[in-house]
Amino acid sequence: MCCPRFAHARRRAVAVYSVLLAATPHRRRSMLYKLSADLLVLLHLGFIIFVIVGGFLVVKWRWLCLLHLPAAVWGALIELQGWLCPLTPLEQRLRLAAGEQGYAGGFVEHYVLPVIYPQALTRDIQLGLGAFVIVINLAAYAWVLFQLTRKGKTASYDS
Repeated sequence: MCCPRFAHARRRAVAVYSVLLAATPHRRRSMLYKLSADLLVLLHLGFIIFVIVGGFLVVKWRWLCLLHLPAAVWGALIELQGWLCPLTPLEQRLRLAAGEQGYAGGFVEHYVLPVIYPQALTRDIQLGLGAFVIVINLAAYAWVLFQLTRKGKTASYDS
């Protein structure tokens, strides 16, 4: 084996592929829709995490601010305006196409809030989440600016 540490993942991928091949075309299509919906949920979660903590990654990779600032603005707007993220209806359509039950509300209401909050999403909680996104990112970029000014002072002392 060329990559023994990935052997488990490779075996799992082969098992999934075998199940797909053995399934009827309708069942195969249904499984692919379900898999797509699940991958979309992971992508959505990754985006939310990036919106919240991406500003701190800018300390290491400055170019990342070109991706993070628009993402953070979008994330804050979604919460503050009470909009529905476009990924949510797409995920719901994929779930319905897979023969699963869709759900009402958005991604945060369906997946995140049941973990964080015992009650349903209210407008006040949405406003709080939007404010949280803004505050955490202001703190992150303040830290970035602090690091830049500190490096600038260090460079001027070295010369």
